[in-house]
Amino acid sequence: MILFLGTKSGKEETKLLAGISCPYCKQTNTLSAITSPTYFHLFWISLFKVSTNHFVECSHCKRAYYKNEFTPEMRQALGID
Repeated sequence: MILFLGTKSGKEETKLLAGISCPYCKQTNTLSAITSPTYFHLFWISLFKVSTNHFVECSHCKRAYYKNEFTPEMRQALGID
C-alpha cells in the first residue's frame, strides 16, 4: 500500500498594519502582514497545523521583515507575544 503524506502550505492571510511606519523608509500605512500556515497532510487531506510563518512587507520600499525583526508596534498590531 502506498501512503501519500507530507506538508503543504495553507491559505495566506494578509492584514494591513494601519498607523505603523516602516522602520527603513519611514512611510506610514505601507506595511502588510502576511501569515502563512503549514499543514501536515495524508492523501492530500490536511490533518493538523505544523507551523505558522509571519512576515511583514512594506509596499513602498519592498523591504521584508521576519518575525525576529518585528518592532514592538508590529508585534502589538499582530497580537504576537
